[in-house]
Amino acid sequence: MSKRDEPVHRDEIALYEIPTIDVVVVDLYPFEQTLAEGGRFDELIEKIDIGGVSLLRASAKNHADVLVVPGRTWYATVEQHLREHGGNSTPEFRKQMAVAAFALTSAYDSAIGSWLETTLSSDTPSTPSSATPSSAIPSSSSTVLRYGENPHQTGRFVGPLSDALEQLHGKELSYNNLLDIDSAWWLMEEFDEPSFAIIKHNNACGLASRPELHLAYEAALAADPVSAFGGVLAANRPIDKATAERIDPLFCEIVMAPGFEPEALALLRSKKNRILIKTHRIERPKVLVRSVLNGRLEQTPDAHTDNRTDLKVVTEIAPTPAQIDDLLFASKVCKHTRSNTIVLAKDGTLFASGTGQTSRVDALEQAIDKARNFGLDLRGAVMASDAFFPFPDCVEIAHRAGIAAVIQPGGSVKDALSIDFCNEHQLPMVFTGIRHFKH
Repeated sequence: MSKRDEPVHRDEIALYEIPTIDVVVVDLYPFEQTLAEGGRFDELIEKIDIGGVSLLRASAKNHADVLVVPGRTWYATVEQHLREHGGNSTPEFRKQMAVAAFALTSAYDSAIGSWLETTLSSDTPSTPSSATPSSAIPSSSSTVLRYGENPHQTGRFVGPLSDALEQLHGKELSYNNLLDIDSAWWLMEEFDEPSFAIIKHNNACGLASRPELHLAYEAALAADPVSAFGGVLAANRPIDKATAERIDPLFCEIVMAPGFEPEALALLRSKKNRILIKTHRIERPKVLVRSVLNGRLEQTPDAHTDNRTDLKVVTEIAPTPAQIDDLLFASKVCKHTRSNTIVLAKDGTLFASGTGQTSRVDALEQAIDKARNFGLDLRGAVMASDAFFPFPDCVEIAHRAGIAAVIQPGGSVKDALSIDFCNEHQLPMVFTGIRHFKH
């Protein structure tokens, strides 16, 4: 395609009387639809679009002059834009559509490559997409896992896994292992002081910060020793011998840390299947991706950590400096816990959390019951919520349980009801203005 502002291109167009192209519309062959419908190998091969992908890439590359429309899902958007701009397109809109085109071709090629790779696990090229991903293709950016979320599902990690971690011992990693490792990784990034977390099903069931790592482990374990069984243990400091001696009696899937002292490593290796992971420094992903329906959702990560400058005291009584430390500690845990969630903490220790509940009241009651079941005294503890309280019921329940301070985003039309209750009962509460949903 020509560059309209390039004299040589303009001369050649005039010489050969070539008409310029302003709009390119392409609907690719429905490869993914045919795959989902169980198409045969020969049918799927015929549904691999070659020319359409080339047209999309060429026109997207030339978006300075060409509007690309990558499929019928964009027809209405493009039509509306052209009507609003007198039949013309703006440079910004053409760039937006170019981004959409390259995203589509990338996903299209990825789907084809993934399907074709699965056929390598069969003697004949006719197996459906449920075949086991093959490890016959050497790749530094793809790791075949033991299985997917369940043993009857296949799974693999796509990316340079060795850049993020080094496995020092134990059985092969599974899909669920990596999900828990990921949750533990980003949670531990929140803490500067020596801290230890115990992760189960992507949520922290124990977490504590202490001057020494073995003390942090002991406090984290005490909050919920039942859930810790078979969990992922994560530290933000190298594991020393004292900490390893306390870890060793516990059955756990994984111990991960930025390092292991030699004596600690030798001790923890005594269990054949225990996975030991040395973590490396990696950059936070710029985009988070999740498959949804027949496409995917993309978003930037929640990179905001609540800090003292975010806090707005909304009650007549302010939290003490020690309470502020606990409120920020609880907020960090809350950010990495499945919504709806309530986190209860005290003295730099996670006491309990309500996770993945359909109401915030349920989450709070779950957290209170859990803390009490393990004999934890909630008097003087603090409460963090991932989102605002639509009614004062949560602060009422928290007050009756002995909670001494509250942190929440605020923003409800009925915030005043919660504030009034806190004022009446001398319960300090701060707003952050930042919601931390995690679904």
